[in-house]
Amino acid sequence: MRIHVRSLGCKLNQSEMDALAGELSRAGHQVVGAPAEADLCVFNTCAVTHVAAQKTRQALRRMHRENPDARLVVTGCYAELTPADLQDLPGVELVAGNQDKGRLAGLISVAKPIPESRIQNSELRFSPSRTRALVKIQDGCDNACTYCIIHVARGPERSDLPDQILAEVQARLKAGHREVVLTGVNIGAYGRDRPGGEPVIDLWGLVARILSETCVPRLRLSSIEPWDLPQRALSLWEDPRLCRHLHLPLQSGSDAVLWRMARRCGRNEFTAIAEAARAAIPGLALTTDIIVGFPGETGDEFAESLAFVRDMKFARTHVFPYSLRPGTPAAGMRDQVPAPVKRQRARAMRAAASASDRAYRQRFVGQTMNVLWESSKPGEPGPVWSGLTDNYLRVQTISAADLSNQETNTRLVALTVNGLRGRIEI
Repeated sequence: MRIHVRSLGCKLNQSEMDALAGELSRAGHQVVGAPAEADLCVFNTCAVTHVAAQKTRQALRRMHRENPDARLVVTGCYAELTPADLQDLPGVELVAGNQDKGRLAGLISVAKPIPESRIQNSELRFSPSRTRALVKIQDGCDNACTYCIIHVARGPERSDLPDQILAEVQARLKAGHREVVLTGVNIGAYGRDRPGGEPVIDLWGLVARILSETCVPRLRLSSIEPWDLPQRALSLWEDPRLCRHLHLPLQSGSDAVLWRMARRCGRNEFTAIAEAARAAIPGLALTTDIIVGFPGETGDEFAESLAFVRDMKFARTHVFPYSLRPGTPAAGMRDQVPAPVKRQRARAMRAAASASDRAYRQRFVGQTMNVLWESSKPGEPGPVWSGLTDNYLRVQTISAADLSNQETNTRLVALTVNGLRGRIEI
């Protein structure tokens, strides 16, 4: 059977679809790149905001238009929370929530297995086509932030076994990946769900094992809650293979708003954590998430949040207007902020974020850095390649050579709209 897999939302969703694609391939199915080529499409949904839910419905309708004969299987957070919203969409044959996601390959009728001689890297459970490999290390979240529905959609925290993760990393390296990204719903909680309450190994012990027991060229961490970054962990960045990038969600620069969000880290604590990380990791890219227009957010509270974001000088800031999610405490709070006010505040916050982003990139103009090249597109006078430094700088260069999955020393010569222009040094 020809099957197309696609996801919307977080890196965890993508990693799960990579794993499913590998499972389906080993079962004898052909994983194809477009809905028009498929007999069946699997879509991993997102429900973190109402916009994500809307995009999910739009994407499913578009997939059905592209191929009305293809059956649709829908899974993920949206499918877990409100399956009735999806069951009646055209072409949808099966809605399977997160609890059933691990059984999807079995729920789909299995084709005749392909001969072992035709399977390359048969022990892998993912598609080895990307430069960066997303390795899931845990699922679920025990935090209770008042705006968030994901702890309901994903359930309690559950950690994969360290040896299983090490084997996965080794398999990815064997497949040719040069960067591994550890991902999950709340990776800073890794190991806390072990029996007895004490972790057999925490995130930082896992990182230490990966660095010592594998030859991974680059190891990157996905989002970590700021309170899960202890001072003792910062010494791990003495190994240059651990990418100089920390995504620490702030959510607001106002202590009053943070209290209503039930966040466990105020402004002073966040500042101390950020300063310690920057002191220990020169050139660190510190990125974050900010919500504007949270229920009850006054003009003064927004101004406080905006000023704090400017002072923190983040390398990148993802700005989200507050999205009401039914079933969360914040949905029932008084003084919901009107949509036009949220849009206005989002524009102001994004302008501040853009200035900080540009200032961070400007610091590296004239330096020579290692770039891992990912992909190219046609350009003049030749293909335009795009890649990342370890500290999350997006770099472009023109080269007729095939740079895919290659690392080169590259001089950063000028800013571009969203990154930098580089010149490869021989």
